[in-house]
Amino acid sequence: MRGEHDRVRQNKSIILLSVGHACVDVYQGAVAALVPFFVAERAYTYAAVSGIVLAASLLSSVAQPVFGALTDRWAMPWLLPVSTVLGGIGVAASGLGGSYPLVLVFVTISGLGVAAYHPESARIARIASRGSHTAMGWFSLGGNLGFAAAPVVVAAVVATGGLRLTPLLVLPALVGSVLCLPVLRALNTAAPRNTGTAAARGSDDRASFAKLALAVVCRSIVFTGLSAFLSLYAQQRTAGGTTAGTAALFVLYLGGAVGTVLGGRLAQRWGRVTVMRWSYLLTAAAVAGVVFLPGPVFFVFAALTSAGLYVPFSLQVTLGQDYLPTRVGTASGITLGLTVSIGGLVSPILGGIADATSLQTALAPLIVMPVVSWLAARTLPEPAAPAALGEPARA
Repeated sequence: MRGEHDRVRQNKSIILLSVGHACVDVYQGAVAALVPFFVAERAYTYAAVSGIVLAASLLSSVAQPVFGALTDRWAMPWLLPVSTVLGGIGVAASGLGGSYPLVLVFVTISGLGVAAYHPESARIARIASRGSHTAMGWFSLGGNLGFAAAPVVVAAVVATGGLRLTPLLVLPALVGSVLCLPVLRALNTAAPRNTGTAAARGSDDRASFAKLALAVVCRSIVFTGLSAFLSLYAQQRTAGGTTAGTAALFVLYLGGAVGTVLGGRLAQRWGRVTVMRWSYLLTAAAVAGVVFLPGPVFFVFAALTSAGLYVPFSLQVTLGQDYLPTRVGTASGITLGLTVSIGGLVSPILGGIADATSLQTALAPLIVMPVVSWLAARTLPEPAAPAALGEPARA
């Protein structure tokens, strides 16, 4: 009876964490979704808007491993509601001031909130999922749905009244912070039973983790580059205006939601590393289609690119945690944060190339990145997933 009760509680926690994850990742997607509106209302150049994407990513790239290391030493579940609100406030304030430096400050604040959220939420999700790839896939799905919803939410708010209405974008943060509270109460209730030796431990495989990190970095360069410029590129390739741009971003993010769930199921049959390798090869071909094929087929290849990028997404997180079992928070901070955010550092380079030549020329090098990820993953071992997970009580 107690076992059934525990399973129900864990499933509820995963669902709430997934929805909260969606509310937070709206703000990662919202920065890219705001790019066309900054271009239209304030005449920002490609380089300028890529700087906004960089500002949202730069602090996050440094902060997530720091927060991950902190959560390895001390449990900080209170970070979930606090960081969710911080992420929302930054995006909500980004459209208020006409000053470009102020915009950079606000999106940086949002990036800090997202950075604080991910390592601790991944640690808690790992406990609730008991190491299940499928359950972690559902947790990651929430983030992907948040990405997918971002262009729709931003368009619904900003397209009707301009950037002055961005304060309304704080609403998902308020919802997400409230949804965190039942999970925190459940953790406090379960703490006495988790005390002792429940945590799964092992030796760290730093070499494999480094190869995984390289693969994720290259994947993040593709995703961040497309997130920053796909909406503008879709307008050029399909002649569909801002509607086509919003639709392209929606396809990119929604395909990620499908890919994440599919990845967990495929990994149960063929293993995480094998699924990752094939996904990277699919992504290389799909990105080539996005870059070079015009018309409606553009959206088909955008969807394939999204699936290829996101099939390995949750698998990379659990692989990182299994390669560094004594530093789960750090592994989560790097795979969910540092490596993902490094892609933002490349965006200004792509923007500069686009200003000097064309968007097609700037996006073409992204085709090579998934091939590098495939090469990095070729020699990765498949670690044994822990049979059960818990957490010892920490001060």
